[in-house]
Amino acid sequence: MPHDRPTPQELAEAVREFLQEEILPVLDDHRLRFRTLVAINGLGIAERELWATAEPREQAGADEDWELARRIRAGDVPEDAVALLKEQVAQKLRVSNPRALAKYEE
Repeated sequence: MPHDRPTPQELAEAVREFLQEEILPVLDDHRLRFRTLVAINGLGIAERELWATAEPREQAGADEDWELARRIRAGDVPEDAVALLKEQVAQKLRVSNPRALAKYEE
């Protein structure tokens, strides 16, 4: 299931860049600086893994989303469209905000 923007790859990149460009330069504590460098390195690894593994699945899911949207606009609404859309939203909330999803599943 593709995620909306920002993608997981873009999020990892944004956090890594923030730590690297804005936090690291102002750290005087050697221990905290080292731990920040470790976090930057870890985010870089995660970023590369995400780019290497997620792109084909995201594109396929995006194509399916566009096809569903096209059908709905054309008035050819699939019987299971509402259930499918609810599940897509639930999958996205499981990643982006599980607490919000829990409110609706109660």
